[in-house]
Amino acid sequence: MKSAVVVFPASNCDRDAAVALEQITGNKPAMVWHADSEIPKDTDLIVLPGGFSYGDYLRCGAMARLSRVMQDVIKKAQEGRLILGICNGFQVLTESGLLPGALMRNAALKFVCKPVGLTVTETQNVFTRRYDAGQRVVFPVAHGEGNYVADAETLDRLEGEGRVVFRYAPGENPNGSARDIAGILNEKRNVLGLMPHPERVCDPLLGGTDGRAMFESLIEAVG
Repeated sequence: MKSAVVVFPASNCDRDAAVALEQITGNKPAMVWHADSEIPKDTDLIVLPGGFSYGDYLRCGAMARLSRVMQDVIKKAQEGRLILGICNGFQVLTESGLLPGALMRNAALKFVCKPVGLTVTETQNVFTRRYDAGQRVVFPVAHGEGNYVADAETLDRLEGEGRVVFRYAPGENPNGSARDIAGILNEKRNVLGLMPHPERVCDPLLGGTDGRAMFESLIEAVG
C-alpha cells in the first residue's frame, strides 16, 4: 500500500503517522507539503495528521482547508481514494465539506490528553474490517476542540447509514461529542475522520497496539 501524509504548518503528528505507516506497511509514505499542488498519483491512502495547522487560527482546520494541496485531496476523495483524517485532520475534513458536522470546543473548555476507551460500532468498511463489531479499544486523545456537533437530521442519517465507526465508551466521552461520536465516514465510505489517535497505539513499546488493525484493514482492502 502506497500512502502519503500531508504536512501543514504546525502539524505535530505527521511523523507519528509516518512511523506507523512504514512500520506496518513496509513502505515509507510520501510527506507532502501543504503548498504542493498534488498528491503522488499512485497513492492509495492519504493521511491528514493531527496537530495545530496554521496555529488553529480562525477555526481549527479552517485555514488548512484552503491549502493548495487540499484541492487535490478533495478531488482524490471524490474519485474514491482513501482518506484518513486524525484529530486536526478530522477538523480539516469537516471544514472541507468532505465530512458533515463540525468540531467545537470541548464541553469543559479544557485541553484533554489521555487514553480513552472506544467502541468499534461499524466494521463493514475498509478502515475497521479487522476489528470486531462492538470491540472495545483504547486510543489516546489530545485535543481542545473535539466536541463533534451536527443537527439531529445529520446525526440520525449517520447512524442510520452505518457511518458512525467509533463511539466513546460509556462514561469516557472526553469532549461532549453528540451521541458519543468519535469517528465517522462519508457517504462513499472512503473518507474517515476521527479524533482519537490510532497511529499512537501501533507499537507495544509505546503502550498498546489497538490501532494496528486499522492500518492492517487498509492494507487488506487495497490488496
